[in-house]
Formats: sequence, structure tokens, C-alpha cells
Amino acid sequence: MLAWTIYLSFAGALVEALLPKGKNSLARWFALAVAVLGLLHAVGGFVAGMGQGRVIIVDVPWVPSMGIHFLLAADGISRVLVLLTGLAAVAGILFSWNVEYRTNEFFAFYLALIGGVYGVFLSFDFFLLFVFYEIAIVPKYFLIAIWGSTRREYGAMKLALYSFVGSAMVLIGLLAAYTTAGSHSTSLIDLAGYAHSGGFPVSFQMWCFPLVFTGFAILAGMWPFHTWAPTGHVAAPTAASMLLAGVVMKLGAYGCLRAGIWLFPRGLDPWGFSLIGIGSWRDVFAILAVIGIVYGALVALAQTDFKFVIGYSSVSHMGFVLLGLMTLNRIGMTGAVMQMFSHGIIAGLLFAIVGRIVYDRTHTRQLAELETMHLGKRLPFAAWSFVIAGMASMGLPGFSGFVAELQVLVGAWIAKPWWTIAAGVGIVIGVAYTWRAMQKAFFSDKLPTAEEHPKTGWPSLGAITWPEYAGVAMLAGVSLFVGLYPRILLDTIEPAVKALLAGGGQ
Repeated sequence: MLAWTIYLSFAGALVEALLPKGKNSLARWFALAVAVLGLLHAVGGFVAGMGQGRVIIVDVPWVPSMGIHFLLAADGISRVLVLLTGLAAVAGILFSWNVEYRTNEFFAFYLALIGGVYGVFLSFDFFLLFVFYEIAIVPKYFLIAIWGSTRREYGAMKLALYSFVGSAMVLIGLLAAYTTAGSHSTSLIDLAGYAHSGGFPVSFQMWCFPLVFTGFAILAGMWPFHTWAPTGHVAAPTAASMLLAGVVMKLGAYGCLRAGIWLFPRGLDPWGFSLIGIGSWRDVFAILAVIGIVYGALVALAQTDFKFVIGYSSVSHMGFVLLGLMTLNRIGMTGAVMQMFSHGIIAGLLFAIVGRIVYDRTHTRQLAELETMHLGKRLPFAAWSFVIAGMASMGLPGFSGFVAELQVLVGAWIAKPWWTIAAGVGIVIGVAYTWRAMQKAFFSDKLPTAEEHPKTGWPSLGAITWPEYAGVAMLAGVSLFVGLYPRILLDTIEPAVKALLAGGGQ
């Protein structure tokens, strides 16, 4: 059932590309139908997998002489992230209902990107995973370069270059693992079993782990390789921003977990010496994660462009994912996967409100200009939607972000208490930048100058459309439901994290 998420997305992309030009309504409804079908298969696979461990979905020899298989499988981590992808795909189409320029091509690239993301989360052969990972890079480049806005060519090229550099690092590390293991199989399950049985020398893992982890972490927005993310988010059209923050950054974090930590567990061992308190790659990446949390929050606090606020907040929140992974304990790593899901939903909602509901009506993202428009009265749905999304982003109890960040912080305290204290600073700053943006954009009493407010009065803002109502309701509802009943995801994630920590073919 889960494999059909991939097949449907790529088939839908092909049909979209072949649809006659000018049939914009047909292109929209067809793309929505494909995304909804993918979501239904994702939900079905998630429900069917409750209480199960890893299940092999497809295993067909692809390049037998090299041991490469078309191997699709799913454990609790994969199922949760496939579910996230389905939700993000549907929401992105709803918030792209106004795309008029080359509509069928837009949705063709969009569905191809979704298919690549589904493929990464379900691939248990490293070569297949790498293929899907690269497939996802190409559509996102065109989505930004053709349909983007602010410095779109620069943003698209920067994102692509960072992605390809990270991909090259990953490929070198995985090929090294393949040859060291005897060049018999590219299965992640086989390679993990080899690694956890002591097959990979510790010295090999010590250099291969940081190479692979960093290669994937670049796409996850790890500081100081994060600069592509805010630029890409701002340049991208709304749906692409939602996908970049919602699922594409999760590809990097997922790779860090599935390939980096699973295949090279001894790469996190102590070096045998300490430099200013840093004695392992675990310490290095945890410190970079904490810096990302605080730095992203501080820069978001200083932004004047509404979309840049959300862009840098994504860097900060992805820091919690990487910090959770570096705890190397069950609660922290479970929180990291939960944060992947939660941030994917909440960031998608924030970008939808800012990029689609607000910007497409006001034609500005400058907080100083929005401050005089009194959008709290003129666009009350947008204002209160942002209040809900902002509260969820801050980790208010009752939303998914609270459960995710709490687990990461507890796991970090178990590992090293100062990690939690430093990350807590980022949370406080996060409250500040969220309230600042909320106040300036929606609830300010500042009056415009005579030049800013023409005598004819404010231009009319378009009414909220049904796709916008549906998209906000879906994303906000999911975050609230998971926040009130987190067991629905935790009971699926925890056994998979436990098995991954145990290693091998568990």
C-alpha cells in the first residue's frame, strides 16, 4: 500500500505534464486527486503498520551484479514521515490553487518532488535512497526558479548547489561503506547488520560518520550550512516553501538518522582526547545543533521580512531535531522524529499564512508596512490562524510541538544537562520573535502616514477561499490532535527507534 504513494505521484506528474495547456482547473483538480490518493495510502499504511516492526514492501533485484535491489520497506519512523508527506502534499496544492502561470507544469514538478520524498522515506537500499534523494532536488530547483519571487534564480541555485555538495559527501561515504563491507549488498539492513556486528573498523567509522552525517545535515539546515534555507524559503512559491520546510529538510534529518547513526554507530564514540570539553563527534554535532537553535531564533527576532522570520525559525526548530538525534537515547531520538512531523505541519501552516493568505493580498512581506494595515481587523481569519500556528510553533501545551520539544529536552538533559539549558534559551527567544511578528503583522495600532494611506482608503482585500479554509483547518487540526493524543505517533515511533539503536537487522 505504501509503495503506491511513490507510483501514484510519479504517474500523476507524467499525466500533469501531458495535460493540454490552458486547462488550469483540470490541472488543479487532478493534482489534488493524486495527492489525496497518496495521503489515503499513507494513512492506510500507517494504520496497517500499527504494532508492527519493519515490513518489507518490495524487494526486486535491480543491478544484481552489484547487489543493488529495488528495496522498499517501512518501520515506524518511515510510516510517520510518509504520513507527514501526504498531509504536506495535499495542503501545498490547496494553497497553490491560485497558480495561473504554466499550471500543469507547476503541478507536474510538484508531484515529482513528492514522489521523490516518498521514495527516500521508504528506501532501504542506499543506492535507491540516493536516487530518490537526487530526484527530489531537480523539481524543487525549477519550482523556485520559475514560479518563485524574491531573487528566485539565486535562491534556486544556492539550494541546488548546497544540496549537490551534501549529496556528493553522502555518496562518497556510502560507497566507502559498500566496498569496506565486501561489495556484496547495498541494502541498508545488511550494512547496518555488518556495522553492528563489528565489521566496520572504528577508525573507518570515525571519518565516515561525520562525512555522511554532515552531507545529510546540510539539507536539514544545520548551522553553519543553513544559509540556503531562509534564502530558498523566501524565494520559493508558497507550496514550495511549505514543502521545503515541511518535508525536504526532513529528508536531511532522516538521512542523518537512517544512514549516519544506523550505519556508523562507533563514529559517535569518544575520540580518546578532549579539546575545550569536546571529545567526540557527538559533542560536535550537538553543539552545532544548539548553536542553530539559538542563532536561528536570534536572527528571526531581528528580521523585517515576515517570510524571513519563518525561514530562520525553521533553522531554529530543525536544531531540535539534530539535538534529539545526538542524545542517542530513546526519548530524545523519539522526540527528534516527533519534531520532524510536528515542524513539518506547523512550518507548512506558517508559510501558507504568510506567503499565500497575507502576501498575495497585501503584496508586501515587510513588517513595517504590514504594521499599518491593521490586518487583525481586515483579515481576521489570517490573524487568528497565525495565532494558532504561532502558539503551536512556540510549543504551547496541547499542540504537537510541545510533546516533541519536551522529549528532546528531556533526552538532552539525560545526555548532558547544559544542552537543555542552552536549547531553553532558544525557546525563550522563539516566544519573543513569534509575538513580535504577530503583533506587527496583525495587531498593531500604528497609524499610516498620509503617503502610506491614500485618501480613497485601503484597497479591498480578497475574501478567504475554500482551499485556504480547508488547508488551515487540516494542518491546525492535525497539530492539535497529535498534541492532545501524542500516543498515536509515539507508539509507532518508539519501537522503531529502539530497534534502530539496537542495530543490525532488527
